[in-house]
Amino acid sequence: MADYQQMWSDLGMDLEKHDVLCEVLPEAFGGVYLSQQNRPQGMGFYDFVVSEIHGVRPAELIEHQKTGGKILGTFCVYVPDEVVFAAGAIATGLCGGSQFWVPGGEKVLPANTCPLIKASVGARLDKTCPFFMIADMFVGETTCDGKKKAWEILAQDVPIHVIDIPQMKREKDIAAYQQEILDFIQVVEEFTGNKITPEALGESIKLINNKRKALQRIYNTRKVSPVPISGKDALLVTQIAFYDDPARCAEMGNKLAEELEERINRQEGVFPADAPRILITGTPMAIPNWKLHHIIESAGAAVVVEELCTGTRYFENLVDESATTIEGQVKALAERYMKTNCACFTPNPGRVDDIIRLAREYKVDGIIDTNLQFCNLYSTESYLIKQALDEIGLPIMHIETDYSENDYEQLRTRVEAFLEILGKQV
Repeated sequence: MADYQQMWSDLGMDLEKHDVLCEVLPEAFGGVYLSQQNRPQGMGFYDFVVSEIHGVRPAELIEHQKTGGKILGTFCVYVPDEVVFAAGAIATGLCGGSQFWVPGGEKVLPANTCPLIKASVGARLDKTCPFFMIADMFVGETTCDGKKKAWEILAQDVPIHVIDIPQMKREKDIAAYQQEILDFIQVVEEFTGNKITPEALGESIKLINNKRKALQRIYNTRKVSPVPISGKDALLVTQIAFYDDPARCAEMGNKLAEELEERINRQEGVFPADAPRILITGTPMAIPNWKLHHIIESAGAAVVVEELCTGTRYFENLVDESATTIEGQVKALAERYMKTNCACFTPNPGRVDDIIRLAREYKVDGIIDTNLQFCNLYSTESYLIKQALDEIGLPIMHIETDYSENDYEQLRTRVEAFLEILGKQV
């Protein structure tokens, strides 16, 4: 790893505390990822990204700032990155997925707040993540009550714009979100000093669509048996997509997809063809949250698809590229983003439909519905998900967890028991 100490120091980071994280992450990554057999060669790029996770990309972002560019940090799949890039700025994902940042968040948040929110706040307030220190502005949204209040706290430390996400999907709600995008365009223009033209927005729509297409291509290879890539590796690709350069993300994703397609032609997989196939649904898994995938795949099953924000919700739908006016492009953006089925919406039958459709497309044997502790939206919706899947005979198990390793053995026991049940049903 290159020496980024001066860069981190210039950012005002807590170097002593950050060193602890830098010591722990390589060991954790090695145990989860590098211990795998027969990994695709294309995963070498993503291994490198993790090895330099607080170095290479942050350095690129700082270079952009040196030329007058702005960095906007985002927390949700409902923030339209297209707007940010159209203004010559860069959007980078900021969600925290590590227990390391949780205590920092608990200094200002109740303990019974979801760990993703606590980690995201703690990463900034404890000054232990360069992405949180580099961003010139944070862009929040109103997908849950915990986040709404967290933005107020973070706003004391960094400029933040909050996008109001409608809670229903009626025509008037889509129109309201369309207006939120128009307001966001105005905020980004004022913040960057750059006018967003139809030409620039059209190009950025194509840029982000190309990233989505590459991720779709990778996921499509997972429909095959034997599956050519582990769920852990596919998850890592998606996690990195949130903050990598979009053009590079598409390029490297397509290279990996090409290798996976060649593996399919050779009938080469990373699990036996008869390995249980698992769909994971629920709350997002921000980097470096790899716990559940590791437990499942260490038990001999293959995670073949994720109905998560760090999964199909992130890339499944494309923005219509045909509009040539700002109004038409914003309408296309609103229509695309409102197709995403988050538990923040009511009613939310589209998510049930997505899970059933994906289960059939990926030929899964069972579904694991997971939610982070104190995420009441997804935890409550789990009842409706299980009810719908029980009606059609799709096996499902619900779990609740956090970022710590305290429940690792308990989860392992439950997962193994679930897989044993699936084995008896096959």
